[in-house]
Amino acid sequence: MDYISPKESALKVKRWAKNTIAAGRRHTVGLKSDGSVMAVGDNNYGQCNVSKWSNIVAVAASNVHMATNTGNAHTIGLKSDGTVVAVGWNKHNQCDVNGWCDIVAVAVGWRRTIGLKSCGSVVAVGRNNDGECNVGGWHDIVAVAAGDWHTIGLKSDGTVTAVGNNRFRQCNVSDWSDIKAVAAGYLHTVGLKLDGTTIAVGQNKLGQCEVSSWRGIVAVAVGSKHTVGLKSDGTVMAVGWNEYGQCNVSDWYDIVAIAAGCTHTIGLKLDGTVVSVGGNEYGQCHVSGWCDIQILSN
Repeated sequence: MDYISPKESALKVKRWAKNTIAAGRRHTVGLKSDGSVMAVGDNNYGQCNVSKWSNIVAVAASNVHMATNTGNAHTIGLKSDGTVVAVGWNKHNQCDVNGWCDIVAVAVGWRRTIGLKSCGSVVAVGRNNDGECNVGGWHDIVAVAAGDWHTIGLKSDGTVTAVGNNRFRQCNVSDWSDIKAVAAGYLHTVGLKLDGTTIAVGQNKLGQCEVSSWRGIVAVAVGSKHTVGLKSDGTVMAVGWNEYGQCNVSDWYDIVAIAAGCTHTIGLKLDGTVVSVGGNEYGQCHVSGWCDIQILSN
C-alpha cells in the first residue's frame, strides 16, 4: 500500500475549491468563509466595489486580451439564494443580472455574463456580436465557461457545446467526451477529462494548448494566453504566454484552487491564504495578506 502523507490526505479531504477566487485582466477577487468578498487591483470602473456583498457562494471576474482597453472590468457574485450581483463596466448591459434567479454557477467573458440555472438551462446578457450569448436553447448543462468571444457549456453526459467566434477553432469541441470541467481564454478552450488528462483547441501560438501530456489534473484555469493546471498533489503547472511570469508556478504547493487573469495567476492554499505571480502594475497580485478565503468542494 502506498504511503499517503498527512499533507496529501488533507488535500484529499478538503477536495478542491471552486469559484472562490477569480482573476480579471487587472484585478483579483476572493470569497471569504463568511460569504463576504474582497478585491484588489484596477478599480477604474468600480469592479472592485464588492466590500458590501454578503452571502456570496461564488465569484467571477472578466478577463480579456491584453490589447483590449475597455469592456474588461466587471465582477459577478452568486448569492446563496441563487440570485446574482454585479459591479463594474456596464456599457453592454453585462451587469444587468438583478432579475436572475435560481442560478447555480456564473461565468464572465468579454462584455458579457453567463448564468447556469438549476434546471440545466443557461442565460446570458451583454455583447452578442459573434453569437456568444446564443445559449437560450442549451439544456442539460452542468458547467459554463466564457472566453473573449465564445461561450462553452459542459453537458451532463460529459460532452461539450459551444457558441460564438470560431476563427481559431476554439469552438471545435463537439467531439469531446468524458469531460468534467471546461475553461475558456482569449482564443482557446481547455477541457479536463474524467481520467485527469486535459485537451485543448484554439490558438496555440504561444503553446497555450500544449496540455496533452498533463496527468493527474483536478482543475484547470485559462488566462488570456496561458493555461494552468492543478494537480492532485497540490502542485501546479502552466504553459503558454509567460512575459510577466504568470506561468512561474512550479514551486507552488498545497494549492486547492487556481485562477488565471490576463497576465497573472492566482493560487488558493489549503490554509486559506493566497499566492500570486505575474503582472502587478495595478496591484492585482497584492494578495499576500489575504486569509480565510473559502474552501469549497466541487
